Amino acid sequence: MTADQDAARRPDLLGAAELLRVRLAAVALPLDVAGAASARADLRAAADQLDDHVLPRLRASGAPLLVVVGGSTGAGKSTLVNGLLGERVTEPGVLRPTTRSPVLVHHPVDEGWFTTDRVLPGLARVTGGAGADHGRALRLVPTDALPAGLALLDAPDIDSVETANRELAAQLLAAADLWLFVTTAARYADAVPWQLLEAAAARHANVALVVDRVDAGAEAVVADLRRLLDEHGLGESPLFAVPETPATGGLLPEEAVGEVAAWLSDLGSDAGARAEVAATTLAGALADLARRARTLAAALDEQAAADERLRAVVRRHADDAVEQVVRATSDGTMLRGEVLARWQDLVGTGELLRAVEQRVSRLRDALGRVVRGRPAPAPQAEQAIAHGLEAVVLDALDDAAERTDASWRADPAGVALADGTGGGRAGATSRAAVAEQVRRWQGDVLDLVREQGERRRGTARALSFGVNALGVALMVAVFASTGGLTGVEVGIAGGTAVLAQRLLEAVFGDEAVRRLTTTAHERLVERVRALVDDDLGRFEGRLDALALEQASEAAARLRAAADEVEAALAAGPEPARTTPASHASVQLRGADAWRRAHPGGRPGASGSMAPAVPVGAGTGTGDEGAPSRTGFWRRLLGRRDERRDADERPEGRS
Repeated sequence: MTADQDAARRPDLLGAAELLRVRLAAVALPLDVAGAASARADLRAAADQLDDHVLPRLRASGAPLLVVVGGSTGAGKSTLVNGLLGERVTEPGVLRPTTRSPVLVHHPVDEGWFTTDRVLPGLARVTGGAGADHGRALRLVPTDALPAGLALLDAPDIDSVETANRELAAQLLAAADLWLFVTTAARYADAVPWQLLEAAAARHANVALVVDRVDAGAEAVVADLRRLLDEHGLGESPLFAVPETPATGGLLPEEAVGEVAAWLSDLGSDAGARAEVAATTLAGALADLARRARTLAAALDEQAAADERLRAVVRRHADDAVEQVVRATSDGTMLRGEVLARWQDLVGTGELLRAVEQRVSRLRDALGRVVRGRPAPAPQAEQAIAHGLEAVVLDALDDAAERTDASWRADPAGVALADGTGGGRAGATSRAAVAEQVRRWQGDVLDLVREQGERRRGTARALSFGVNALGVALMVAVFASTGGLTGVEVGIAGGTAVLAQRLLEAVFGDEAVRRLTTTAHERLVERVRALVDDDLGRFEGRLDALALEQASEAAARLRAAADEVEAALAAGPEPARTTPASHASVQLRGADAWRRAHPGGRPGASGSMAPAVPVGAGTGTGDEGAPSRTGFWRRLLGRRDERRDADERPEGRS
C-alpha cells in the first residue's frame, strides 16, 4: 500500500477534533448536581485546549514549537527567559499578585504564526516593552536571539492570588507543545505545581523541569525532585538545576543558564525533534480529550437524570393535588356549612321529601311548585357550591406548590431553580383562574341538564321551571358520598344526597342520572387537572428554559465524537510537516559556553531520569496505547553521544 493510499484510509484526525469541538459547544451543565462545578471547569478547559493548542497544531503541524515557561510565584521564570536570551524581554514580577500580561518571544521569521489568532485566539495581540501591563493580552516580542522554529511563552504564576491569573496560567500551559516548568529548591514540593504536573503526566505531555536557586552542595534537593518526578509518572523528563547566583544587570550569568540554553538550542536546531515533541504532546492531548468527553457525557447523563427527577416531583405532587380535590368532592366534605344551608333553602325538608315517596308524576308536580315558588335560592346555592369548591381547589394547589417547593429545595439540583418559582403557594393568577374554572364547571353542569332535558320531551315543562335547581341537584349528586362527615352531619348530608339522587332519577331516569353524574365528575377533574398543571407549570417552566430534554442525546453524540477521535488516533499520526530551522546556527545565551565546559555532555541528562540508551527509534507508544516521550528524549539527549560514538567507532563495525 502506498503512502497516499494509507493516508486515504486513515480517519481524519482534524475532522474528528473539529467535530468534538462542536459537540462540546453544545454541552450545557446548568443544574448543580454532584460534581457539576468540576465538570463545568473541565468543559471550559477542554474547549480551551482544543482552541488554543489541538486544532491550531492539527491545522499547521509545521508551526514553531511553543514552549511555555510556567511555575510558582517568585520561581524565576522571567529571569530565566531573560537570561537565556541575553536581553530583558519580560519583566520579573516584584509585586504580588503578578499582573503583567503573558509574553511570547519568537524569532522574527516566525512572526506570522503568532500575530493571527492561530493559537490562543481568546487573547488580544499587543507589542510593547518589558514592564507594560496589558492584562490578558498576549505581548509579542520578536528577537534574533531565539532559534527559528522555537517560541518561548512566559506565563503568569500558577499559584497567583488572583484567580484570573491562575486560570490564564493553566490555560497557557495546556496550550503548550512543551512545558518548561520552573520551581525552586525551597518550594519544589508545593502541592499546586504537582497538581498541574500530574495532569500533564496523565495526558502524556512533554515536560522539562528547572529547579532554580539551588545552593552549592544541595544535591539532595535534585535527588528528591528526581524521586518525585518518578513517582508522578514524569521520570523521563529532563531536569535542570540552576544555582543560586546573583543577577548582573538583571541577567543571570551564562554558566547558570548554560545547560538549559544548550538543551533548548539543540531542540531549536532539530526540526525532526520538534516534530516529535509536538506530535507526542498532541496525541496525548487528544487521547485525554476523548477521555474528558466521556466524563462530560456522563455529566450530561446526570443532568438529564436530575431534570427527570425534578419533573417527576412536579408530576407526583400534581397528581396528589388532583386526588385531594377528587376526595374532597366525592366523600361528602362539600355537603356541609353554607352549601348544605343553601340546598335546604332551595328544596326544603318537608313537601319535596314527602313527594319523593309518591309517584313520579306527583314528584314532578311538587318540583314545579317548589321551584316556581323559590326563584332566588338556586343562584345562592350555586354560589355557595362555587365558594366551597374554590376553597378546596386552592387548598390543593397550595399544598402541591408547598410540597414541590420543599422537594426541590431538598435536592441540590433544584435549590437555585426553586428561588425563581414564586414560592410554595398558588400564584395570584391561579386564584383568579380557579374561580373562572369553577364557574365554567357549573356551566358545564347546567349544559348537561339542558341537553338531557332536550332528549326527554316529556320533562320539558318541568325543566322549564327548574334547570338551575336540577343543576344544583346534579352538583350535589357529584358530592354524594358521606365519607368525610361525622355525627349529626352524616344524617343530614346523607338525606340531602338521597334527595338529590331521587329527584334527578324522577326527572331523567336511573341510567341517565348515572351518566350525568359520571360526566359532570369527569369534567370537574379535567378542569382541576388543567388548573394544577398550569399552576405547577411555573416549576417545570424553569426546567424547560434549560432545554435539558435532549441532554441524553447530546451525551450520546459526545461519546460518538470521542470514538471518532480515538479511531483516528489508533490509525496513527499523519506524517508531520516540519519547518527547517533556517537559523540553525542560533544558540541561546550560554549554550556554547556550557558545551565547552562539558565536552561530549548531554544537556539535561545529569538531572534527568531518562536512561542512557542508544539513539534510533522515533516516537513509540507505551502501555495501553498511550503516546511515549521516550523516542524524543532519547534522540535529543543522546544526539551528542551518537556523534561521539560514530567518531570513535572502528572502521568496518556497525
